[in-house]
Amino acid sequence: MTAHTPRKRFGQNFLHDQNIIANIISVISPQKNQRIIEIGPGKGALTTPLMQHTGKLEVIELDRDLIPRLEEKFSRLGELTIYQEDVLRFDFAQLNATENSLRIVGNLPYNISTPLLFHLMAFLPLIKDMYFMLQKEVVDRICAQPGNKEYGRLSVMLQFYCETESLFVVPPEAFNPAPKVNSAIIRLIPREPSSINTTNKGALSTIVTASFAQRRKTLRNNLKKLLSDEQIKSLDIDPGCRAETLSLDEFKKLSALYLETKTLETKTA
Repeated sequence: MTAHTPRKRFGQNFLHDQNIIANIISVISPQKNQRIIEIGPGKGALTTPLMQHTGKLEVIELDRDLIPRLEEKFSRLGELTIYQEDVLRFDFAQLNATENSLRIVGNLPYNISTPLLFHLMAFLPLIKDMYFMLQKEVVDRICAQPGNKEYGRLSVMLQFYCETESLFVVPPEAFNPAPKVNSAIIRLIPREPSSINTTNKGALSTIVTASFAQRRKTLRNNLKKLLSDEQIKSLDIDPGCRAETLSLDEFKKLSALYLETKTLETKTA
């Protein structure tokens, strides 16, 4: 088989550093009988050790040219199931997984990482944990805390759904071709359903998106079409502060008040 040339349109950067691969496998700690789904296996840098630990693996790969290579390389290592699909459209519910059973891992293409993470949030009840290689800048934003300049919509929404942890940095030279930025490994553990289901996700998204629409502006300005000064003050939140200073709990309170206001408006209309 001829060598596979990395394709820019698929965002392909193939991991080859064996020390990094060993570190990733160590933090994932794959075990037999676990149901692990690898997104974008590429040439199989992670697939090989995952298969060696589990004997069984499911992968999602868009590049059809890589499919026969994966089949040939891993047929002798165990049971490999390949879904040749766009992961952004992949229905994880079709896997018929039991609750809290899927472990999802992958070196995600930078160009789809954020939409893919939000796509996965729709299937959280099925997911036990997730380990992804992402652009370090994106990992920093996801894990940022209030008061940090990296803290924004992505931080609040993903921390609402998951516990987030940046594990370690991966330098460009660990890949072929080498990207122009550092990467990092992130661990995402879905929160208990009770902590998610008590909040209206649509209302939270509306409030968070509006709050960060213009970062330099205050809540008063960004939320003026949604909540009044008096309403914001009623939650012991200063309307003169910026969104980047608010905690996840404060955003939840604002979204609950916004939802209550919208419900009252509907009833009196």
